[in-house]
Amino acid sequence: MALPKIGNVAPAFTLEDQKGKKRSLKDYKGKTVVLYFYPKAMTPGCTVQAHGIRDSKNELKKLGVEVLGVSIDSSKRLAKFEEKDGLNFTLLADEDHALADKYGVWGLKKFMGKEYMGIKRMTFIIGKDGKLMHIMEKVKTKTHHEDVISTIKDNL
Repeated sequence: MALPKIGNVAPAFTLEDQKGKKRSLKDYKGKTVVLYFYPKAMTPGCTVQAHGIRDSKNELKKLGVEVLGVSIDSSKRLAKFEEKDGLNFTLLADEDHALADKYGVWGLKKFMGKEYMGIKRMTFIIGKDGKLMHIMEKVKTKTHHEDVISTIKDNL
């Protein structure tokens, strides 16, 4: 599936978070939203990426940004991830990868010579008006938080 277009209204969703609460994109109207897709909770790269976001919470808050991390993990596994790593932002369970499909991040991946379907690590920045402002297709786990902050500062 193709990526949504910058300038268009971001694809809507309602998913369960790590606490079992339903969260919808419309809940964040009037805020800048960083919607980031990651392959699997509690894996090395995803943990590094989540720690960067966690440790940047104050700076992101000053910018009026809400961060939503999305994976195909269950809300139960996401709760363990939050607790184990002291995460301080919302994690969303997209177990049937319907949201990943809508955003064009579900696709064929390769790892150690094997091919499989999974989430491609990408980030979408959604403006206060609900429109897609920016897509980060090449995400580096170690600098993701810095790249998000600089992109938002450059575009707000």
